[in-house]
Amino acid sequence: MNFDELQLSPLLLKALDQKGYTKPSPIQEQAIPYVLNGQDLLGCAQTGTGKTAAFALPIIQNLMERPKNRQKKKPIRSLILTPTRELALQIHENMEEYGASTPINSAVIFGGVSAKPQIQSLATPGRLLDLIGQHEIDLSFVEIFVLDEADRMLDMGFIHDVKRVITLLPKKRQTLLFSATMPDEIQTLAAKLLHNPVKVEVTPVSSTVDLIETALYYVDKANKWPLLVHLLKHEDVSSTLVFTRTKHGADRGAKYLNKSGITAAAIHGDKSQGARQTALSNFKSGRLRVLVATDIAARGIDIEELSCVINFDLPNIPETYVHRIGRTGRAGLGGRALSFSDIEEKAYVKDIEKLTGKTIQVIGDHPYPMKIFEIAPKEERNSRQAKGPGKGADSRRAKDSRRAKDSRRTKDSRTAADSRRAAASRKQTSAEKPVLTQSQPAPQKTRPSGKRPHAPAPLPRRSSQMAIRTLHSK
Repeated sequence: MNFDELQLSPLLLKALDQKGYTKPSPIQEQAIPYVLNGQDLLGCAQTGTGKTAAFALPIIQNLMERPKNRQKKKPIRSLILTPTRELALQIHENMEEYGASTPINSAVIFGGVSAKPQIQSLATPGRLLDLIGQHEIDLSFVEIFVLDEADRMLDMGFIHDVKRVITLLPKKRQTLLFSATMPDEIQTLAAKLLHNPVKVEVTPVSSTVDLIETALYYVDKANKWPLLVHLLKHEDVSSTLVFTRTKHGADRGAKYLNKSGITAAAIHGDKSQGARQTALSNFKSGRLRVLVATDIAARGIDIEELSCVINFDLPNIPETYVHRIGRTGRAGLGGRALSFSDIEEKAYVKDIEKLTGKTIQVIGDHPYPMKIFEIAPKEERNSRQAKGPGKGADSRRAKDSRRAKDSRRTKDSRTAADSRRAAASRKQTSAEKPVLTQSQPAPQKTRPSGKRPHAPAPLPRRSSQMAIRTLHSK
């Protein structure tokens, strides 16, 4: 089937032709007719299958053909909610490309930047609610509502914000819900949100893309970064997306790769929006070879011809593995997904293989084979982390810690020596001065009559110091 058989507008067909698209993907072929017909839809398709066009194309056409409500000058007629800024930007770019020859305009809304350029509406839930609270956005004229990556919304804790947004929408509307996986919570939400929906499911739930070549490397935690550098220098991979579990790990990894002569940048939630967009732009253009990311970039980042995805840290949620490797092998292209596992992550491998129904090929021939085969007790692991990374890892932090300890010891020894010298000096001074006793009253000086009496003689130095300390202690 070709796009021109889906009863799409000539304006949309022209935009698709300019992008080189002639045949719809399975999700597009099945979903577009139902959305054009105004029906609610529940779409389950793994990432990278083209589901953005599956709702973007019919939305643009329906808004062109339906009469606009004249009560408001520029009403928001369609709302698309996404979990991340990157996905919102990606969908906005697609909407602009598809609707370039149409009168339909779109805008993107997300946090991290000034709200003023965003007032006109596609959105992330948090910023949308902020603008609604400021009376800058009115959702009472929305005709089509799209909840994209619903399972990711659930994972990121946005589901309560989504429910608040839904209460502000008109009851009479068309609703489309798309999700890569269908856990029970999403099915419950869909039952409340959708009215007599059509369900479109083009692949088994949580299945991996068949064209992706997967491999697994068992390696000790301390040797993961050296192994990554080895693979990037000796394997035939160009653009590589590396996933870490933590933001600190992403920053540390990008720094390590750059020192090893591999251009890299980190992207995660603590980066400013400008820094994230710059890193993505440089990566897409080829100026960066590696992008080190947390799972904020696991969904919706459409990078053409991404050659490899590397799971530096295996996710503890097996569905996340599916979303990560879906960054490569998009639009029917092949790709590679490599995963590292230390002894503590072996259980995650079993969960992933159980979910996908596939055994990941283990690569044993590499320079950093696993040598630790037992999970250390928690106390020992904490002690090992305090000592710093082992052989083959960056041990700068451990060296700095040892230097700091040596510096403190030297300082303490100098302080103790100074104290002993000061005590000896006070003892010698005290021995040279006469000590007053009750049998030896202080000598009285004679003074001329008619003159003011002198102040009493001060106590000896040591007694004076004792008096001051007693006074302060009281």
